[in-house]
Amino acid sequence: MSGHSKWHSIKHKKAKEDAKRGNIFGKLSKSLMIAAREGGSGDPDNNFALANAIAKAKEYNMPQDNIDRSIKKGAGGDDGEKFETIMYEGYGPGGTALMVEAMTENKNRTAAEVRNMFSKSGGNLGETGCVGWLFERKGIILVDKDLIKDEEAFMLDVIDSGAEDIQEVDGIYEISTPPTEFMNVRKGLSANKIDVKSAEVTYVPKSSVEVSKKEAERVLRMINTLEDHDDIQNVYSNVEIPDEYFQEED
Repeated sequence: MSGHSKWHSIKHKKAKEDAKRGNIFGKLSKSLMIAAREGGSGDPDNNFALANAIAKAKEYNMPQDNIDRSIKKGAGGDDGEKFETIMYEGYGPGGTALMVEAMTENKNRTAAEVRNMFSKSGGNLGETGCVGWLFERKGIILVDKDLIKDEEAFMLDVIDSGAEDIQEVDGIYEISTPPTEFMNVRKGLSANKIDVKSAEVTYVPKSSVEVSKKEAERVLRMINTLEDHDDIQNVYSNVEIPDEYFQEED
C-alpha cells in the first residue's frame, strides 16, 4: 500500500477545506440519514455504520444539531427523500481503477452524470464488479508519530484493541483494521487520549498501479471532479502517486 498514507492525507486535507465552505456537510448528512435508516436504529451503540458516520461528521466539525437532525430524519423512516447508496466502477487515465460511492435519490440521473464525468476525464465507466475485486474493505486510522511518547506501548495497545497492521510513512502511523474492529481501535486511541489525523472505513487497493506524473495529475483531476459532485461521497483509486507530486503539494 505504498503511498496510501500520502494519498489519504491529501484527501483529508481536501475534505477539511470543503468543510470550511460547508460543501461536505450535505454529504455527511446523507451518510448519517442512510446509516440511521438502513441500520434500523438511531442509537450508535447498536448501529456500527451510524457510529462510524457520527465519528466522521465530528472529525469535520459538523455541528451537533446538524448531526442529531440528520439521524432523526433518517430514523424517521418514510419521511423525506429516499436516498440509496450506489457504487460505480470504472477505469481512469493510465489504466487505473476507480470505485465511486454515491448517495442519491435519483439513480438514473446520477448514473448519467457519473458516466459523463468519466468520459470527459479520459476514463470509462464499467459494469458492476469490473474493478471491485482489486480492492478490499479496511478501517484506516492515521496518527502523527510525534504524538506518541512510548511507541512500543502504543503499538501493543493498538494491536490488542483489534488492529491488524501498523505502518509508518513520513512521520505518520497508518493503522489498518478489519471493518468490524475499526470502532474498537478508535475508542482505544481515544481512551489513551491520542488524537487521530483521520479515520474511516474505506476501500484499499490490494496493489497499486504506477503511472507517470502527468497521468497521476490527470487521475487526481478526475477524482476531484467526481468528489465535487453533490451525490458522490467517496472516490477510491489504485493509482500510485509519484513522490515528486507530493513534494510540490507541500
